[in-house]
Amino acid sequence: MKIMNHSRAEPSAPAAPPYRKVPVVFSGDGKEFFGIWIVNVLLTIVTLGIYSAWAKVRTQQYFYGNLKIEGHPFSYLAQPLQILKGRILAVILFAAYSLTSHFYPLWGLAVIGVLLFLFPWILNQSLRFNLRMSSHRNVRFSFKGTYGEAFVYFILLPIASVFTLYLMLPFAFKKMDEYVYNNISYGDKPLKSELRGGEYYETSLWVLLVGIGFMFGMFAIALIFGATSASGEVGSSEGMASLMMIAMGVFYVLLISVSTAIYRGRIRNHILNNSEFDGLVQTRSDVKIWPYTKLILTNVVLMIVTVGFAYPWIKVRTTRFLAQATMVLIDNEADGAVDKMQESQSAFGEEAADVFDMDIALT
Repeated sequence: MKIMNHSRAEPSAPAAPPYRKVPVVFSGDGKEFFGIWIVNVLLTIVTLGIYSAWAKVRTQQYFYGNLKIEGHPFSYLAQPLQILKGRILAVILFAAYSLTSHFYPLWGLAVIGVLLFLFPWILNQSLRFNLRMSSHRNVRFSFKGTYGEAFVYFILLPIASVFTLYLMLPFAFKKMDEYVYNNISYGDKPLKSELRGGEYYETSLWVLLVGIGFMFGMFAIALIFGATSASGEVGSSEGMASLMMIAMGVFYVLLISVSTAIYRGRIRNHILNNSEFDGLVQTRSDVKIWPYTKLILTNVVLMIVTVGFAYPWIKVRTTRFLAQATMVLIDNEADGAVDKMQESQSAFGEEAADVFDMDIALT
């Protein structure tokens, strides 16, 4: 006789996820950074701008060192003289353009043309330098973009968008971001970003609608002030003009704050939520538009009220806000991969730095 076994098999334990969620932490302090910033400003003024290269290194090292993932801080490895070389080149280019435009206006147009063709190279050099001088856990980042691609995406596409009444501009922005992010690597791990044109068009449409709404609002204010002034109900015409200018200024600041928060917030979320270092880490972003708008708006107010002296607190609070909205999903096998990359890059910092190994930025 067959005996039935009614005992139930024990349920298997749920499989552990292949990754761990890790927040990005920023531990900088506004008061602490103010001490660094004010010294940087004073020394830059005293040295007629020469110290600005050292100021950038001190600032970058402070923010990189206070930005951490699983307790591991980022590092900024550039030397001030490398940055100073780039700034001297930028000054020479600007001086050449200014003098040529002043004394030979037609030749000034030729210089603009030269700078237009030079811009993709400048962009690539700046990205390559800043990423190569950035590291995490002793592994450097890198950038491998080419002049041809940069010329197409940053020069030809924006020019082409003019002939489509700027309808191509969101597509151009998408291609620019794809070019930058898809050419970044962490050690030997390339960053892969799969971006959608629809997100750029939808975001641009929201910004356009906000702009139109604010334009109608400013037009309504102008009509109200005009009607009030004509009826003679409020003060002199000079006082009315001043009030109107203040109201227009407030509306303009609101417009810029809302538009910036919508575009930067949505596009940042889209890029980071669709990017990963192959087999190593995925990035995530959850910037909320309204809190971001309030942050930008209060930053503008603080800058105006303090005549710029609130800049250190503004930079710190903005960095902290964006860090709190960021998370990474780290593959459970990532530690071993990072250890291997550390070994392969042990001598990377001793690479020869030629004349082009510098931070070139026309800003």
